[in-house]
Amino acid sequence: MQAEAVDLLFATLAHAGRRRMLDLVMAAPGMSVSALATHFEMSRIAVLKHVRALEVAELLITRKQGRTRRLYFNPVPIQLIHDRWTTKYSAFWAERMVDIQARVERRASGEEPKIA
Repeated sequence: MQAEAVDLLFATLAHAGRRRMLDLVMAAPGMSVSALATHFEMSRIAVLKHVRALEVAELLITRKQGRTRRLYFNPVPIQLIHDRWTTKYSAFWAERMVDIQARVERRASGEEPKIA
């Protein structure tokens, strides 16, 4: 994921209303923009502007169905961010846990003296 895309993603998620919109769309995939707008005290046009920002950041996928625009959450950008920063740390801690398990098992079997 390129730096510009990461910046855009974080800037888009910085807005509490947009995060709430994602939560609502995740709870009801295929929700229309009009249905989404009923959850906010802003105009349908204002909601549509936020929806467009979420689309540009690739967090929402929209499908036109007649005159209705259906909204779907796209978790891929968030997963890419998660993978970027957690994979290295997950491997580090997994290695430490294996080491701890081996020490506990050795100590339990009497192979390793207990430290007082």
